[in-house]
Amino acid sequence: MTGLRDLAKASARGAAHIIVGPLVGSFAVPAALFRRDRALQPSTQLLALIPGIVGQYIRRAYLSRTIAACHKTVTIEFGTTISRAGTRLDAHAYIGPGCHLGLVHIERDVLIAAGVHVPSGAHTHRIDDLSQPIREQPHDERQVRIGAGSWIGEAAVIMADVGRDTIVGAGAVVTRPLPPRSVAAGVPARVLRVRCDEPARVL
Repeated sequence: MTGLRDLAKASARGAAHIIVGPLVGSFAVPAALFRRDRALQPSTQLLALIPGIVGQYIRRAYLSRTIAACHKTVTIEFGTTISRAGTRLDAHAYIGPGCHLGLVHIERDVLIAAGVHVPSGAHTHRIDDLSQPIREQPHDERQVRIGAGSWIGEAAVIMADVGRDTIVGAGAVVTRPLPPRSVAAGVPARVLRVRCDEPARVL
């Protein structure tokens, strides 16, 4: 039974790669003429609208050929867009519906709930020169890393690195790096406690 399921998954992956072939081809031209990021955004916005498991396979197939890394076990739900071609999505990462991802490395086994925003760091635009509009000032983007095994709660905003096995509460705004195995919440997010190896006791 397991072998049959694996065969079905492999067939679905192959079909998805065939379907996105023309879209990958249309990505290559503007990526060569302009920036890869600008070429990526329209496609991820379009593919975000495909519902269900079909959409998951198609998004994964497309991103595996256009961003820095997208493992074949990644799940990307409906409504999620990715704006930076340098993004990396490792094995068994789950990205919930309606998320917006900038330049980020999501490590293996990360769970990201719905509506999470990960901009490309905390300083995506310089603001120092008052003689120029903010949109014309230099970018100061950096890759945000979300460590393996972490869980990011719904509608959180992640602007700094999150250590492995860390839990970030719903609606939290992470402006400073969080250490591994911590539980953090709030605006701005602060560490509430550290997770330990000992199982919880039943009283």
